[in-house]
Amino acid sequence: MKKTTDSARPAALNRRKQAKAKKYSALITEQNNPRTLNIDRISLKKVLTKLNYEDSLISKAVKKSIGQIEKAAKILSKTHLSGGKIFFMGAGTSGRLGVLEAAELAPTFGVKPENFIPVMAGGKPAVFLSKEGAEDILKNGYNEIFKKIKRQDMLIGIAASGITPYVKGGIKAANKKGAKTVLITLNFKDKSSQANIIISANIGPEPIAGSTRMKSGTATKLMLNMLTTSAMIISGKVYKNWMVDVKPTSQKLLLRAERITALLGKITEKEAKKILKKTAYNVKQAIVMSRLKTDLAQAEKLLKKHKGFLKNIIE
Repeated sequence: MKKTTDSARPAALNRRKQAKAKKYSALITEQNNPRTLNIDRISLKKVLTKLNYEDSLISKAVKKSIGQIEKAAKILSKTHLSGGKIFFMGAGTSGRLGVLEAAELAPTFGVKPENFIPVMAGGKPAVFLSKEGAEDILKNGYNEIFKKIKRQDMLIGIAASGITPYVKGGIKAANKKGAKTVLITLNFKDKSSQANIIISANIGPEPIAGSTRMKSGTATKLMLNMLTTSAMIISGKVYKNWMVDVKPTSQKLLLRAERITALLGKITEKEAKKILKKTAYNVKQAIVMSRLKTDLAQAEKLLKKHKGFLKNIIE
C-alpha cells in the first residue's frame, strides 16, 4: 500500500502543476492582444502609435468602476478621520504603485505618514529590485497583515491578476481582524476575492502579452489616484481645488504654501510668508487668520470645530 501511495505522488503533483498552469494561462492579464501581433516588425513610430492607442482605452474602462471607487473612498475617508490606518498591499508593479501612493499622500494632504502604510511582497529591497517569487507565498501576506492591522483599519490590496497569493493572504488576515478590505484588480471577471469591495476595469490584453507594468499599471495608478484623492477631498483636505494641507517639505512646496495662503487669504505673498511663520507653515491656519483677522489660537479652535473644512469657516 505504501509503495502505491509513494508512486502516485509524482503523478498527483504533476496534475496539480498542470491545473495551476492552465488556471494562470486563462487569466485575462495573460491573454494575447490581436492588435499588436505585428509590433516587432513595424516602424518605431508605428510601435509608439499602437502603444498610445492601447493606453487611450484605459480611461473609459476605469470610468465604469467609479461606483466601486466611490464606496471605497467613503470607507477610506471614515477610516482616516477616525484615526485608523490604511495599508496598501501588493507585489511587483502593483506593490510599487502602493508604495508610491502611500509615500505621496503625506506631503500632498498633510496626513500622518505612519497612518498610510505600504506592504510590499519581498520587503523594502523588492521595491528597487524585482523579487517576483515573493508574491506566491500566501502565508507571508497573511502573517504580515495579521500582526499589523486592527479592526478600525483598512487594507487596499492591489493585484493586476486578482489572484496573487500574497495579497489574498493579506485580505484574509484583515477580514479575520474585522478591518475593511478593498481589492484593486484588472481581472474584472474573477469574483472569488474575499475583499469587501472589488474595484476592477476591463482594459483588454496588454500590448506585450502578460506585461502588467503597462496598461494594468496605468489603470491601477488611475484607480488609486481617484480613490485616495476623492477620499481626501471629502475629508476636508482640499479647498476648491487647492491642497490646503500641503506640507512644505521642499522649496517648491514651501513656495506653493505661500502662494496658496496669499491667494485664499487675500493678502500679499510677503504678508503670507509672515503669517505662515507664525503657524509653522500651517496653510489652513494662516488662511483663517488672514481672512477673519484673528489670532492663531482662534484659528486652531475654528478648524477643530469644523473638522478642518475651510469652506465652513471662511465662506
